Amino acid sequence: MFNLTYEFKLKPTKKQVDTFESWLEINRGVYNHALRERKDWYSSRSCQINACPLKSCYIISADAPRPTYASQCKSLTAAKKHYPNLKTVQSQVLQQTLKRVEGGFTNMWERNFGFPRFKKSGRMRSFVFPQMNGDRLKPSMVNLPKIGWVKFRSSRNIPKDGTVKLARIVRRVSGWYVMLTIQWNVEIPQPRPHGKGVGIDVGLISMVATSDGLLVKRPRFLIDAESKLKLLQQRVNRKLKGSKNWHQAQRKVAQLHEYVANCRKDWHRKLAHQLCDGAGMIFVEDLNLVGLSRGILGKHCLDAGFGQFFNILQQVCLKRGVHFQKVEARKTSQICPSCQQETGKKTLAERIHKCDNCGYTADRDVAAAQVVLIRGLAAVGHTVKMLAEGKFIRIPLKQESHGFSVA
Repeated sequence: MFNLTYEFKLKPTKKQVDTFESWLEINRGVYNHALRERKDWYSSRSCQINACPLKSCYIISADAPRPTYASQCKSLTAAKKHYPNLKTVQSQVLQQTLKRVEGGFTNMWERNFGFPRFKKSGRMRSFVFPQMNGDRLKPSMVNLPKIGWVKFRSSRNIPKDGTVKLARIVRRVSGWYVMLTIQWNVEIPQPRPHGKGVGIDVGLISMVATSDGLLVKRPRFLIDAESKLKLLQQRVNRKLKGSKNWHQAQRKVAQLHEYVANCRKDWHRKLAHQLCDGAGMIFVEDLNLVGLSRGILGKHCLDAGFGQFFNILQQVCLKRGVHFQKVEARKTSQICPSCQQETGKKTLAERIHKCDNCGYTADRDVAAAQVVLIRGLAAVGHTVKMLAEGKFIRIPLKQESHGFSVA
């Protein structure tokens, strides 16, 4: 099975827009109720046995089971008898909202995410149809369960012989979008290691440094837009909360954020295609992205979008037949790529790698990318003869590429 997701901008009628917004609010209520039920159960079991809080406490029977996705689905079915508005939404859409709550707790336990938060009005932006049985597509139209045929802008062609498995409706400041997951009964082989290998090191000064010596300066998408963003947010604060002017000012802030996100994604795609030119294997570091986002430079790491770049690079590699693989990221900047000796820690101000053992000198990021390449070649079973023969080319210390700029 092979799945691809296609994104199209919808052109709904006024009645369909009202239905979308109504469903989002109902899903928001279900999400908050399910989260409150789980939070109360956990809070009732966090009280100290030798002390009682002065303000309030949660008292739930000791034998009450922990709320799960299955138990909350049963409660949802019973709640439809007392709340008729729940029946207006397709049943599987509400179940997917409960699954989102379950996923939030799973991410908190397994991926070190924060505790799931309640969604205030307007914060629920999407809902999912998990099953799209039957003939759901026509030229520039999609048939959504319980809503009917909705027009969309056919910005690209969908290959035939595919089956629509899932549809996600997303509200953005620029309009409504549908994400269609299409499935084909074919197996796409993963690209095997072949051809020229390229190691990639990412950073905040140079977004990308390759083992060939290419340095791509990092565009500061959000940082460059901060002055305008500050002005727009000040205008929001001066408006009466909830008024029409307040909503218009909020919309302008959201438009700027969407523009910055689109610029970043477009730049990542262009850079990924450039890196795949002439490469048969690409190796990157397996970084702890959550830890980087919570560090002192977390704002700049999030602005660079390392995680999104790796995902896009992996997709482009699959599309163009380039082998993509992540390797161990530990001590890539502390090992000499020429003699494999550890040179010790470097401060962020040290931008030059100089080995006291063999005298190899190169840009710090390029040397780290060469270490990534060595580890990648070893992982795929290639013998690294270039180390013994000293074939690494000396890289100029100030070589930079300015082939990309903020749109």
